[in-house]
Amino acid sequence: MASKPSIPKGTRDFSPAEVAKRHYIIQTIKSNFEKFGFQPIETPSFENSETLMGKYGEEGDRLIFKILNSGDYLAKANTTHLEAKDSAKLTSSISEKALRYDLTVPFARYVVQHQNEIEFPFKRYQIQPVWRADRPQKGRFREFFQCDADVVGSKSLWQEVELVQLYDTVFTALGLNGVTVKINNRKILSGIAEVIGASDKLIDFTVALDKLDKIGEDGVKKEMIEKGITEEAIVKVQPLFSFSGTISEKIAQLSGLLAASEEGMKGVEELRFICDNVTQLGLSTAILDLDVTLARGLNYYTGAIFEVAAPKGVAMGSIGGGGRYDDLTGIFGLKNMSGVGISFGLDRIYLVVEELGLFPETVTASSKALFINYGDSEAFYALQAIKKLRASGIKAELYPDKAKVAKQFQHADKRNIPFAVIVGGEEMSSNTYSLKNLISGEQVSLDLEGLKNALL
Repeated sequence: MASKPSIPKGTRDFSPAEVAKRHYIIQTIKSNFEKFGFQPIETPSFENSETLMGKYGEEGDRLIFKILNSGDYLAKANTTHLEAKDSAKLTSSISEKALRYDLTVPFARYVVQHQNEIEFPFKRYQIQPVWRADRPQKGRFREFFQCDADVVGSKSLWQEVELVQLYDTVFTALGLNGVTVKINNRKILSGIAEVIGASDKLIDFTVALDKLDKIGEDGVKKEMIEKGITEEAIVKVQPLFSFSGTISEKIAQLSGLLAASEEGMKGVEELRFICDNVTQLGLSTAILDLDVTLARGLNYYTGAIFEVAAPKGVAMGSIGGGGRYDDLTGIFGLKNMSGVGISFGLDRIYLVVEELGLFPETVTASSKALFINYGDSEAFYALQAIKKLRASGIKAELYPDKAKVAKQFQHADKRNIPFAVIVGGEEMSSNTYSLKNLISGEQVSLDLEGLKNALL
């Protein structure tokens, strides 16, 4: 007996209703990307391994799905590494390609590769799936879509101001009022590491600090100690664990803490510019908050960092994030090309919108009318009308088989189709159509024009 088919953990099938809801979110995001002047691009689902590896830090590299070379991939394997069962070193000889981990690094590769064709500053958006060998859990999948908007070729902080507004505009359009757009700056984190004497442990420091909301203060301190950060340094960083107040008050506290760090003060001034202008321009429903523990464990951020939290009361991780990455294209040979971008987590946004019941009923609307099939001549008569209804933008369909009428009505009910159109001999002889409202039970006889108006 054949085993029941299944799909890999961390992946999902989507029903017609789920796809319709996902398309609603994507279209909302896409339309607002374009309102803000972003242009679409697409990149391959897999890249050369060297393009991806080393761009996300040690933790990120472990989560990249590697693709085995075609054919006899072991033929070119390093025998020493193979015999030693050293998978880390063996991988490079048996796998030259990998599934993309995000859309930002492939975008940086795209910019470098097509730099002579691009008009800078270049504002691009990209909506495609990415893959991560992560442990599946609620809101965390191994295959998921990202919806990114980036600007390269400008160091202007007005781009950060606009990206905060873009977050606000999209989430307001989706009805997700009260999301929190958290902001920080990697220069501030570098400054903090400098003033506590842990500059050589910057990555370890920021990765641990970024986990504060997940593992708590004690967990963060424990991880820092394990990474070689001294207890004296941790005492100096203690104020960060209970940082509070308005954005202005937080910036004032940071100015005092980082007075001795030139790099840290640059970060403070950048934050001040972004936050002051966003506040003065105003946000519709989003809340801007300065979170000094926000680090986002990706090594390529160099300036502002963003992360979006769902409205209060919804148990969900971040539903968006991003930041500035001045050095990213330099990795691929293109120097002095500053970039900044944000990402929307489609799958998590879907779960939040679903939980809050914010999808409009029209999103999953099926056909407006099902024509009942009484036989071939009636079906042909029905299809002539259906063709004209579709030309007017009306969703209509014919039940394909001459089945029992009760079965055809049940089909319409299960599909949530609100109207049935009866076309028997009587209707054909009078060139009319009997339209039945399947909710109220009301039935009327109409000519084609009347049918069209009733279904519009």
